[in-house]
Amino acid sequence: MDTLKLIALDEEDLQILSAHLQDSVLKIGDIDYLPAEKRLVLGVNRFVWEQAANGKRHRSFERRRTALHFARVNSLKATGIDRQFKDDVLSLLSIRFILGDAPSGVIELTFAANKALRLEVEAIEAQFADLGPAWDTEFKPEHDA
Repeated sequence: MDTLKLIALDEEDLQILSAHLQDSVLKIGDIDYLPAEKRLVLGVNRFVWEQAANGKRHRSFERRRTALHFARVNSLKATGIDRQFKDDVLSLLSIRFILGDAPSGVIELTFAANKALRLEVEAIEAQFADLGPAWDTEFKPEHDA
């Protein structure tokens, strides 16, 4: 399967990124905030939903190493995330945008176990790119309805 590269410049684009990144896992140490550059970069292991949802039965599923980047970030706040525990694993549930004084607002990354990152941004400018080959996983994330 081909690698994905997606860009989000508005709320609708961000929802598409969120759908592709749902159930990504990362270590706290894979979060890199660069305030002088107004950037947040995360290295995640993305569950390949586009393969899992294609209607074919598979014995295994796939994950890919993916770089997620947010630009024009004025500040970052974390809830339930302690940077000293770099090996703790986070599971991404969703990414959403809360409009402020347009085009600025807050991008909220919600993780399992009531953890979150809130990015105050000048505008939505996000992208992700798969970095290499996929690897098999037998586990497909499931959520209560």
